[in-house]
Amino acid sequence: MSGAGESLLTFPTELPIKVFGRNDPEFRAAVVEIIEKHYGKAYTLTEVASKQAAYVSLTITVRAESRAQVDAVYQDFVASEQVLMAL
Repeated sequence: MSGAGESLLTFPTELPIKVFGRNDPEFRAAVVEIIEKHYGKAYTLTEVASKQAAYVSLTITVRAESRAQVDAVYQDFVASEQVLMAL
């Protein structure tokens, strides 16, 4: 088992983050707000959902500069009532 300070990532790195939530504007707005808080406008976003889908998957690719930055964005996703899951 690896130690708590070890990481499989080498920074900086292009990191895809997958976020799941309800297929509504509030979810999308919450995701964009969190991403822009940590990464500014430097990201790409891909959405996967059918028109009648109740849920949507967003993949946001960012340039992560540190483990602390990645941890902080995931903490914000977990704290958001709009986000059901973040990977």
